[in-house]
Amino acid sequence: MKGKYHIVVQNNKLRYDLDIRRNITIIRGDSATGKTKLISLLEQAAALGESSGVEVHCERPCRTLGGADWKLVLPNLHEHILFLDEENRFVKSQEFAAAVKASDNYFVIVTKEDLPNLPYSVEEIYGIHTSGKYHDMKRTYNELYHIYGTEVSPGKEKPETVIVEDSNSGYEFFQAVCVENRIACTSAEGKSAR
Repeated sequence: MKGKYHIVVQNNKLRYDLDIRRNITIIRGDSATGKTKLISLLEQAAALGESSGVEVHCERPCRTLGGADWKLVLPNLHEHILFLDEENRFVKSQEFAAAVKASDNYFVIVTKEDLPNLPYSVEEIYGIHTSGKYHDMKRTYNELYHIYGTEVSPGKEKPETVIVEDSNSGYEFFQAVCVENRIACTSAEGKSAR
């Protein structure tokens, strides 16, 4: 599955608008920003259908993935957008990382923590921005915003040395770029060497 997908999840009080561009999207934020509510709305829609009052609009099927049976469910889902909450501890496992790599699904992971086992882009880390008022009868609109900006430094900065965490393919890539630009490059030999 490739491409950008627009997702709307809403009920009579809340609306979430999301644009998903890559196979892994991270949603971060403090407590009470609406992250868990998004997952809850998707679960309600799946469990109760139209009677839930939740509408999910996307050209791909959207659902949550979680619990002990994720290993049984995931291989049977193809070209879905799967939402996972940080309460699912398997998200940090190497087994899950391997399953994501072999999957043709997109994954939206709601978490406050880093997930070093997953290859996600800093450009696909978002927070939830809320506009409107929290009031019983008023709708609240939620949309994603980039946490890490895409601003480029106007000057041509040239580092003296680039330090790369790993000692394998990441190091090889940066080593080649650094040699081409006459910059020293060294490896920190992985996280365990700290």
